[in-house]
Amino acid sequence: MDSLFEALIALVALTAMEIVLGIDNVVFIVILTDRLPKHQQAKGRRLGLAIALVTRILLLCALKWLMGLTEPIFTLSQFGVPENWLGEEVNQVSWRDLILLGGGLFLIGKSVHEIHNNIDRTDRKRSAKKRVSFALVLIEIAILDIIFSLDSVITAIGMAEHLWVMIVAIMLAISVMLVCAEAVSEFVSRHPTLKILALSFLILIGIMLVAQGIGTHIDKGYIYFAMGFALLVEFLNLKVRSKVRASKVSPETST
Repeated sequence: MDSLFEALIALVALTAMEIVLGIDNVVFIVILTDRLPKHQQAKGRRLGLAIALVTRILLLCALKWLMGLTEPIFTLSQFGVPENWLGEEVNQVSWRDLILLGGGLFLIGKSVHEIHNNIDRTDRKRSAKKRVSFALVLIEIAILDIIFSLDSVITAIGMAEHLWVMIVAIMLAISVMLVCAEAVSEFVSRHPTLKILALSFLILIGIMLVAQGIGTHIDKGYIYFAMGFALLVEFLNLKVRSKVRASKVSPETST
């Protein structure tokens, strides 16, 4: 009975953690699918989250392989870098480090490209005329899902002992994301500045992944605090702008 109670507590805690860790994934899926034709966007979001679910469950079912990714495959000192310049964590390079490094660079590059397309009017007009491949968007989502899943699954392994708890928590978290994806998409489309802010968050996450890939630990609490503070400021800006618009409209309606 005690073990069941502990498993349920772990399930609740892990589900909440998976939802928090999955927010950036949802935002990026929304931004990528926003380039698709209107009638394909909802389908793209659903398939993107389905890919995320399958990726996480497959990684959980391959725990032995996943933990093997943390084993060093080579050291930087083998390539002539003086060992006393580096700490042990930086010197030893694993597959996980390479995946995080590559994924972080991909996330930074992709986010910067999306910001450029949203700010530059010429690029935006040109991209509007160009058809975006549905398959290409799904491939981009799948690549990012693998990167985000590593963080998510490693967290799951640390918080729960039973495989069924991890799988159920991830399924519940993805279900919540699926429900929220439409609301997030609609809200972001109504407020373009939020899209730029979200992409800036993704650049920040990409930098964190690169730092982890080269063996430098960054406390995620600082990252999430900065993101939360910036989001609060943006919400205050939205409130102020709505009040300004309302004050401009009200004199006309009163007359």
